[in-house]
Amino acid sequence: MNLLTQNSKLKKTSKHFNKRVFNFGLPAYKSSTGKVVCRMADKCIKFCYAKKGAYIWSNVAPVFEKRLKISMQDNFIDLMVAEIKKKKVEYVRVHDSGDYYDKRYLAKWFKIAELLPNVRFYSYTNEIGMIKNLKSTPKNYDFIFSDSGKQRDLINKKTDRHTKIFSNLESLKKDKYANCSDYDLYATKWYSDTKKVGLIIH
Repeated sequence: MNLLTQNSKLKKTSKHFNKRVFNFGLPAYKSSTGKVVCRMADKCIKFCYAKKGAYIWSNVAPVFEKRLKISMQDNFIDLMVAEIKKKKVEYVRVHDSGDYYDKRYLAKWFKIAELLPNVRFYSYTNEIGMIKNLKSTPKNYDFIFSDSGKQRDLINKKTDRHTKIFSNLESLKKDKYANCSDYDLYATKWYSDTKKVGLIIH
């Protein structure tokens, strides 16, 4: 099965930057078996775009469930490295849905990044405490903290790259957040120095 795909935003981003940008997704919030994938989700549960639309179609939702199972396998690292090489991926958005459900899973992604130093990895995450407690992260990895989770109070809005969700573009501009709704790479450290990542609600 395809471990890496492109949602509509990443197809648009890839074309805009002329880069091969792919995403890896897990079930949004919790799996069909009840496993909580997004442990620190809070306000975002209500407006999560991955809990509606194409993400919940009968032919799509099982794919995310399968990816969750694969991510727990011992050979996940090898499978992902092979997929990235096969598709000649330059940027991987880790989780267009889902989150780092435990430290062991996060460590697998760090190992993948270590094995592929020329590929860049990034993700939006509510696991702020887990990330801030790390001694180090790979140079080719970037995190954008989500402001709608249980640990949003851990965000230092002056020094941490973080998101804020807006209902319209006018509000985003008023609060002086960068508009990253159209092109995803503008949310990363490689394309912007801003710590204020603005996203318009779907």
